[in-house]
Amino acid sequence: MAKSKRYPLGTFMKEFSKEAKCREYLANLRWPGGFVCPKCGCHHACLLSNGRYQCAECHHQTSVTAGTVLHRTHMPLTQWFLAFYFVSQDKRGISATALMSMLGTTYKTAWYMLTRIRAAMGQRDKTHRLNGNIEFDDTYFGGPTVGKKRGRGTEKAKVFVAVSLDEWGNPLYAKMRVTQNIKRASVKKFAQAAFVQGSTIHSDGYGSYIPALEGYTHEHKPYDPNSGLLHWLHIVISNAKAFILGTYHGLPKKYLQAYLDEYCFRFSRRDFGPRLLERLALAVGTSARLS
Repeated sequence: MAKSKRYPLGTFMKEFSKEAKCREYLANLRWPGGFVCPKCGCHHACLLSNGRYQCAECHHQTSVTAGTVLHRTHMPLTQWFLAFYFVSQDKRGISATALMSMLGTTYKTAWYMLTRIRAAMGQRDKTHRLNGNIEFDDTYFGGPTVGKKRGRGTEKAKVFVAVSLDEWGNPLYAKMRVTQNIKRASVKKFAQAAFVQGSTIHSDGYGSYIPALEGYTHEHKPYDPNSGLLHWLHIVISNAKAFILGTYHGLPKKYLQAYLDEYCFRFSRRDFGPRLLERLALAVGTSARLS
């Protein structure tokens, strides 16, 4: 990922060292046009001493975190914003062990916080679809198992990967989705969720891709490592594997999607620099409550 300037910690502490400042900042991101009551839709409320907003019409009380991934959190917002800061300012990511040390919390609390932050990242990017020229392939995550199949018959976690390119052929956005298999139906389902109709898809000539990508301009040919085919996509895959291995030292399959969501969120905003903190806070503030 590209190098970018960081948000100075001293500046951050001046802006977000008070609970009221964090609440106001999150409220402006969640309700950019002003408060909206989640119960009746009224745009007027008063701020109570406990930090909740009371609707002027139906008197329903809500907090700035209600209905988001931070629903019913007991952690102060100042702690959450510190977590946002540490997560957003290191392109390599941060483990629960490291966050625990920086925040002075337990490991369980740090894990809880990171789980919700990654969920907000995933929700933020889920509805965005790639457009234009797109490189598409599948890959596998996990360590090798002696005596088991490799390649597309492997028992490793299977993942669809797509990268959109700008007019000069440079990468813009990335999407990764864990899948049970790479059969036609699964490819088609991923494409419908990830690609805008009319996009041009570049891939190898794998059998299930060709019928599944009908409706798109599909340019495919047998893969040759010296041809430059899927150049940026393979770089993204390599970096994603290094990101997971370097920061988190491997992880169970059931958590893989969350970490891929984090990687894609970072990759697609790699040039944001200090503004990545704002984008992360926006993702959290506009997120939906976890079931």
